[in-house]
Amino acid sequence: MTWEEFCELHIPEPRTIQVAALTGSGAYGDEYADPADVGPCVVDDTTRRVVAQTQDAEGAEAVSSTAVFAPMATVAPPGSLVTLPWTGRTARVLAVSVMEDHGLGLPEHVELSLE
Repeated sequence: MTWEEFCELHIPEPRTIQVAALTGSGAYGDEYADPADVGPCVVDDTTRRVVAQTQDAEGAEAVSSTAVFAPMATVAPPGSLVTLPWTGRTARVLAVSVMEDHGLGLPEHVELSLE
């Protein structure tokens, strides 16, 4: 089952988010791709601790206020900006988790932990 099929069958109101993927850093700060619509998504506004990617190998604990479950093809590396259009809130991606099906027929997707 694909992520899109799963959402159609089980999610009454899937959401569409906008992602401005982090492309690098320049002399004037971070650089982003043009915002792109991504959907269908499931948004969970639950506060939890996550390990955020840092410049060193250690990582750092951070508090995530929102988790977004999105299609596997979503391009949103840590540091990208995600806008939730229905609230107008823009948040930075702290961590990305890839959820593969491992041959079980589960819907593959990514989880974006937002600040």
